This record gives sequence, C-alpha cells and structure tokens, in this order.
Amino acid sequence: MTSLKPGPIRRYTRVASILHWVVAALIAINVALGLTAELFPEDWIRPAIDLHKSIGLTVLGLALLRILWRLSHPAPPLPGTYPRLEKIAAHAAHILLYALILMLPVSGWLHDSAFKDAASHPLQLFWVIPWFRIGAIASLDPVAKEAMHSRFYAVHVWSAYVLYGLVALHILGALKHQFIDGEPELQRMRIGRLPTG
Repeated sequence: MTSLKPGPIRRYTRVASILHWVVAALIAINVALGLTAELFPEDWIRPAIDLHKSIGLTVLGLALLRILWRLSHPAPPLPGTYPRLEKIAAHAAHILLYALILMLPVSGWLHDSAFKDAASHPLQLFWVIPWFRIGAIASLDPVAKEAMHSRFYAVHVWSAYVLYGLVALHILGALKHQFIDGEPELQRMRIGRLPTG
C-alpha cells in the first residue's frame, strides 16, 4: 500500500486573504457593537450605533470587492482527500456566507433609510463622509416607513443569527480539516508572500 504524500499547499491570493480577514474582523466588531450598544452609557449609544452603520457599509463595499476578486481569481481547489459531500457542503456554505454578508449591511441600510428621525441624524461614514439613504424608502409616508423600519430590522436580526451559526460551522469545519484530517486548511487562507491560488 502506497503512502500519500501531501502536495504543495494551494493558497488563496494575498488580496483574497487580506479581504477575508479584514471582513471577518469587521463583522466580529459589528457583532459586539450590535449585542452590547444598549449597555453603554446613554451618551455613547448613538456613536456606537453610528459606528455600527459605518462598519456595516464598509463590509458591504469590501464584500463586493471580494466577490469581484473571486470571479477573476478562482479559489484554489479543495484537497482531493475531502469526501465529495464535504466539498459540496463547503461550496454551498461559502455561497450562503457571501449572501448573508451582503444581506446584513443591505438590510441594515434599508432599515436605517426608514428611520423616522433620519433628518436629525445624518448618515456619515465614520463621522466624516456623508452617505445617502435609499430614497425610495426614505420618501415613504410615516406609517409605511415605520412598517418598513420594523420589517427590515427583523430581516437584519434574523440574518445575523443565521450568519452566527454558519460562521461557527465554517470555523469548526476548518479546525476539523486542520487538526483531525491533517490537511493544511488554515494555511490556505494565510497571508503569505507568495500566493499560489
């Protein structure tokens, strides 16, 4: 019986790796802000919410950039040792992750555009760059706007819960491949000097 020698590690490009880790870090910060903002002293709540919005819109831009990069720089193939069902599950999970990473900031933006006090709270990225609200939502009559505000908030919250579960599975899957299957899974997304994928 022949022993299988591990082949060279096929990594994501440096740009893909940087975008992956920056988006992951920003999402982690936004999760913390979203879960704890109401516990802050009263004077800090509005700045925390504004920071949450700024980070969300930044994630939206970076996620779109990541998708464009992925379309022009395909991901390295999964190791041949992975069972077929695991490969299918991994691809499906990645598609759903992208969808949720886009849905969260978009639903938050729609929710904010229906904010009844939007006029007295201009939307600015990191308190510096003026940003627009979605006109079709912002110009609705007050009753319709309040209904939209509640609806998009529900979508935002439930999308976040699904994302938390999927990210947990994503991390567990990567750790399983790394430490149980003995595949260099974490190295594939390492920010290295010479990307090969």
